[in-house]
Amino acid sequence: MNQPAILLVGAGGHTRACIEVIEQEGRYAIAGLVGMPVEVGETVLGYPVLGGDAELPALRERCSNALITLGQIQSPEARIRLFSLLERLCFSLPVVVSPRGHVSRHASLGPGSIVMHGAIVNACARVGRNCILNSRALVEHDAVIEDHCHISTGALVNGGARVGAGSFVGSGSVLREGIALGERSLVGMGLVVRKSHPAQSRIIR
Repeated sequence: MNQPAILLVGAGGHTRACIEVIEQEGRYAIAGLVGMPVEVGETVLGYPVLGGDAELPALRERCSNALITLGQIQSPEARIRLFSLLERLCFSLPVVVSPRGHVSRHASLGPGSIVMHGAIVNACARVGRNCILNSRALVEHDAVIEDHCHISTGALVNGGARVGAGSFVGSGSVLREGIALGERSLVGMGLVVRKSHPAQSRIIR
């Protein structure tokens, strides 16, 4: 059976990790990548960079599925902009789940989100649109990850915690159960967050 094609929007380091997950999941055939103009004509793990953002309308004629594979650390703006653009162009934005990850059948994930190797989404957790749950991340029971968030490698979001839209939680950080981070918060690497914080908080030590 032929696999449906998917276009990857991004051509950097995070894209390489996403390719690994998509290949392992086996549901989609990667048609190619969208990158910066200077990257057009290059290949990433054997897949060609077909064009830049300006070519997306034409590429939509050839491929109806897309996934944003641009990473997110300091700001979610680029991923939010691309997600809105892909929606306007009527791309289908599937959820991608590594076969080495686990998503409870009682959990929910929004369009365009990816669950990477070793990540866990437990019962009654809710993950929004266009989110990255990176390798070995944990989203525990009843936790809420709003749209456009990146829960980085090995981060732990404990039960009932809420992460506001556009936020980043750094590698190895731990969010205490029941706390809430406001939208566009940034949590640095290896931190323990024991209390709630308002929108646009920078928790870096």
